[in-house]
Amino acid sequence: MKNFQGTPGTFLGLVLRMSQFIFAAGSIASMATTPSFFNFTAFCYLIASMGLQVIWSFVLALLDAYALLRKKVLHNPVLVSLFVVGDWVTSTLSLAAASSSAAITVLYFHDLGHCHFGEECQKYQISVVLAFLSWIPISISSLIMLWLLAAG
Repeated sequence: MKNFQGTPGTFLGLVLRMSQFIFAAGSIASMATTPSFFNFTAFCYLIASMGLQVIWSFVLALLDAYALLRKKVLHNPVLVSLFVVGDWVTSTLSLAAASSSAAITVLYFHDLGHCHFGEECQKYQISVVLAFLSWIPISISSLIMLWLLAAG
């Protein structure tokens, strides 16, 4: 398998995983600090999806850090296949959760005008933005993993 930036065990790979982790954790923190997020199914789905994203990204960031410290290459075909499947699943779930939460935010708070809680509405919007920002690096990682699997 070819070794290029963004693959497991490279500095860019670690940066992508850490950015996924930070944005997903921020999305969870912003949403969980609102008192009534559980009233909306899409927001609960966002919390669950970002929770999975946090776990997945943190574990892979640890693997990347270990590989960087030990100067090892993580290009085992079975391991890369696992990364491809995991990245594509979390990428799809993250995009679906962010999109559904954005739709509810726009519909309920802007179109219907039911946003009488200023700070709470802002936290919902911040959480959705952070979820989309988390999806960007996971989509890049999933494409890199697919490219690595196809190149190998």
